[in-house]
Amino acid sequence: MADSFNEETMVKDAPRGAAADVEMAEGEAGAASENPNAELPFAEGGPEDAPAPRTTFLQYLTSPVVTLLVGSGENETILTAHQGLLTRSPFFAEACAEFVDDGSPRQIELPGEDLDAMGCFLEFLYTADYFPRKVPGQRTLEKDPSTPEVDMTGEQLLKHAKVYTLADKFGLTHLKNLASSKIHCVNSTAKGEIAYARYIYQFTPPTDTAIRVPVANFWATRSHTLRAEAEDEFRDLCLQFPQFGYDVLTRVLDDKLKRERNEKMHPGAPGSARKRPRHSSTTQA
Repeated sequence: MADSFNEETMVKDAPRGAAADVEMAEGEAGAASENPNAELPFAEGGPEDAPAPRTTFLQYLTSPVVTLLVGSGENETILTAHQGLLTRSPFFAEACAEFVDDGSPRQIELPGEDLDAMGCFLEFLYTADYFPRKVPGQRTLEKDPSTPEVDMTGEQLLKHAKVYTLADKFGLTHLKNLASSKIHCVNSTAKGEIAYARYIYQFTPPTDTAIRVPVANFWATRSHTLRAEAEDEFRDLCLQFPQFGYDVLTRVLDDKLKRERNEKMHPGAPGSARKRPRHSSTTQA
């Protein structure tokens, strides 16, 4: 090919000085082969460019064990976890950086955290998931004989919501996304949705639109039917968290404006069916 390398031709046709340079370079290469510690003239990269060694799971398990004190008083529960896994969280990495190697206990107090959410967090650290897992290819979760098919009180929704806020605090984005996706797999009632919405508007910042927008959208598109099942709770929620009521009203007005524009542009066209963000049951206990 056009870029073929012909060393004989290059040395023959080159000026005398250039040929001498080539011979000298070859001599240096020979010296380098005799002395492996010699620095190669055209070496690329170096030890700093080598990829970092992979941390094995065994290394995680042989790291120091950290005691976690979850809750307070009579409700305090002792959990343990390997420091190597805990430090995947920026929150715990900072806390573990305070430990000293003098034989003193490695202990972290978490008085305000939910015990079940902490259990899910630790399960995620060790297995990359937590129960119940999502069924592959479906918008459902694994069956749990201890929980009803329909979340009547919001307990199942709150389980994942608490994991979501815990993951946000501990700085694990993947766990946040996983918990959010499981929320949309729960089949619940209006009262369950109210309990979930109240938690979200109480424990997440207004800037967290990823979790708040679906809540407002859900109530904006379904409140005309679900409000009748939990009208008192719906009113109390709007009064307790005016931002919730404003977000729902904004979505309702935006949808109304969009429909009016579509009707002007396409007179007589049928309206598009609304899709519910997640399953719900209108039955009550």
